[in-house]
Amino acid sequence: MSEEFSAKRRLLFILNDAPFFVSHRLSLAAAARRAGFDVHVAVAHDADAVAIIESAGIHHHDIPLKRGARGPLGELRLIFRLANIIRSLRPDLIHTVTMKPVLYGGSLARLMKVPAVVNAVTGLGYLFLIEGTLARLQRGIIKRIYRFALGQPNGRAIFQNPDDLRLFLDEGLVAPDDSIIIKGTGVDMNLFQFLPEPADEPIVMFPARVIGDKGIHQFVSAARTLKGEGLSARFVIVGRTDPDNPTDVGESKIREWERDGLVEWWGFSNDMASTLPKAHIVCMPSYREGLPRVLIEAAASGRPIVTADVPGCREIVKHGENGFLVPVRDGAATAEAIARLLADDELRHQMAQRSREMAERDYAMDKFIAKTFAVYEKLIPNSLQAAAANSVTA
Repeated sequence: MSEEFSAKRRLLFILNDAPFFVSHRLSLAAAARRAGFDVHVAVAHDADAVAIIESAGIHHHDIPLKRGARGPLGELRLIFRLANIIRSLRPDLIHTVTMKPVLYGGSLARLMKVPAVVNAVTGLGYLFLIEGTLARLQRGIIKRIYRFALGQPNGRAIFQNPDDLRLFLDEGLVAPDDSIIIKGTGVDMNLFQFLPEPADEPIVMFPARVIGDKGIHQFVSAARTLKGEGLSARFVIVGRTDPDNPTDVGESKIREWERDGLVEWWGFSNDMASTLPKAHIVCMPSYREGLPRVLIEAAASGRPIVTADVPGCREIVKHGENGFLVPVRDGAATAEAIARLLADDELRHQMAQRSREMAERDYAMDKFIAKTFAVYEKLIPNSLQAAAANSVTA
């Protein structure tokens, strides 16, 4: 390791959710720390997640960022808090993830002349899925901020799928030379093992927040249709409600579905490596994604997948190979795809094998870390690539 690298360059992550950081970026942050970075994360406090973060030797800084929160005073508080953190830490590199951190953190990094910044665009958010005069006005403002935040002279924007990148390029929000696609966030293939499906009654699993944008209504519609046709299967929801999301279903509606015998609600799981193998089929007909980690985990677990033919989801499922892509917001097509898989054991097993092969080829954790380190290396050259090989295997 070089003298320059061992001098502890400072890396600051900015995110909107601490549990999300633990599940999606902690392995990267830990690898960066092993490789010689002094690693910090600015994210709203969550006791359990912060305990995990700090136990990994990563410094936590609380910020007033609540998912779904709106209001000018709250936004100003967040901006001033982020500015104070950046001013006190003086990071060599800032890595922002999700919309508000990219918009505010990326803009502050540019204004405060942070040497390098990586902005990870993980999806377009609720405002890009709805119509109306107010939504169009808000999108126009957000696009202007994106254009400024992503215009850092020594910066890179990471996209998870080509559809989102194409949209940003077409809108002139990012320059081609300043953008790159890195699919997903990496999955530990040793943790998510390819296990045979259970011999019990088939389980069709919806593993996501119970909100409309994830396709929960199409999932329940499929359950209603197939159970009405006498098909024997359990339809299981694994996920939490999200009151901050405008399309949140709410617990009372889920309990109603349970009383009607349509679904079982297992709640949130913090151990998806053990939960996903209980399924025979994973179904999440989302309306749009950056690149959903849980579907990568499902593929790594060797499960056929039914999802919508939309950006992000179509990156993970190849229609007819490791699952089926259905039209977005189409409960009938979702039911048809599930029924086809339930009726054909051999097809399910073939698709399960292809899911695992695809996950190993495209989404292994060491590959994700190496690709991200390569972006860091372009911005702050310091022998990071040499260190990466050691850090991901330590």
